[in-house]
Amino acid sequence: MTSTETTVVSRHVVVDAEITQAFKAFTERFGDFKPPEHNLLGAPIVETVFEPSVGGHIYDRAADGSECRWARVLVYEPPHRVVFSWDIGPQWQIETDPAHTSEVEVRFVADGAHRTRVELEHRHLDRHGPGWQAVGEGVGGDQGWPLYLARYAALFSARTPA
Repeated sequence: MTSTETTVVSRHVVVDAEITQAFKAFTERFGDFKPPEHNLLGAPIVETVFEPSVGGHIYDRAADGSECRWARVLVYEPPHRVVFSWDIGPQWQIETDPAHTSEVEVRFVADGAHRTRVELEHRHLDRHGPGWQAVGEGVGGDQGWPLYLARYAALFSARTPA
């Protein structure tokens, strides 16, 4: 395995939605598929916000009103692509130095009229410094991006009772 391979986690999912709908669900409903137990705050999360513009943030708001800004939106190109920083370090605490953060690129590729391939690449994990491998193991493991993407895909298979 090369050093490049070890510093990148790649996952994908295909959803039954056209590309614009897939993009909007990822950005507007991020809190609907982000596991609530992924929480750096001292109180339960009541809302996860994805601010839809370059310079915006992804943050959690807790029941006590506290907030945790754990990502910065770096690229916002609907409906094809979004890139955000991962400002969570190897000790699962907020990293305030952008030089020590990784980034996540999510690409939305039409796969027919009503299906979209969502390709996620979490890269530059080594920027987190000593212990960066723990970040890669965390985001690449079953409770990381695979869980997020499975819950995201489930948004499109859920049916409202008649």
